[in-house]
Amino acid sequence: MKTIMAKSSQDFYSKRHFHWTKKVSNEDEEAPTTFKSSSTSEDEKKEDDKVVAPPPPDPAASSPSPRKKLQAIAVSRLRSVLTVFGRNRSQFPLGLGPRVVGTLFGHRRGHVHFVFQRDPASPPAFLIELATPISGLVREMASGLVRIALECDKEEEKKASRLLEEPLWRTYCNGKKCGFATRRECGPKEWKVLKAVEPISMGAGVLPGDGDGDESEGEIMYMRAKFERVVGSRDSEAFYMMNPDSNGAPELSIYLLRV
Repeated sequence: MKTIMAKSSQDFYSKRHFHWTKKVSNEDEEAPTTFKSSSTSEDEKKEDDKVVAPPPPDPAASSPSPRKKLQAIAVSRLRSVLTVFGRNRSQFPLGLGPRVVGTLFGHRRGHVHFVFQRDPASPPAFLIELATPISGLVREMASGLVRIALECDKEEEKKASRLLEEPLWRTYCNGKKCGFATRRECGPKEWKVLKAVEPISMGAGVLPGDGDGDESEGEIMYMRAKFERVVGSRDSEAFYMMNPDSNGAPELSIYLLRV
């Protein structure tokens, strides 16, 4: 009796204070599952170590999309337009740069015509006829420096045009008023003179008369040189004749003012 009670009390305390686990038999420990798991892990490790080759490229993905094709076509067209614009830029009459070609010509007893061009073969960007006789202007230039000022009125009511497009100018030569200057279109006679002096970069001379109209006008006097253009504002520009022989100020200067 005592033995049974002792055994039951021992089981009570042991179950109460300790967590007993079921003992694994020797047969379970030697189960082949352990070896199977180890071999499986080694195989998986070998498979992980293998280098996986990338898939072959998709030809559909490598070909450009329609949107990219349209962008490429638009860029090529824009480049072609800019190229053509750059080639034909010299044909625009008002596209003057910092260096221009100036030509002064007129019949011996006629008025002075003055022309500014971008280059010798381009259309005139500015052509005016002065009321001053060319013989008087030649005398002024022979005596010293010549300053020609052309003034026009600014009209507030209408939109201001480009300075070189003004039709009427008041003329001053070395401070003295010399009548008015009028903007002209380049006609056949003016083109004939410009074509005759086109090969001349700088110099002065006489061209034979064309025989049209009044024969007393006779030969055509001209002077041609390069001018430096300085833009002060939209209402003021200046042109200075570039003469490599002169060490001081330019022999001829023309000022355009809108007041």
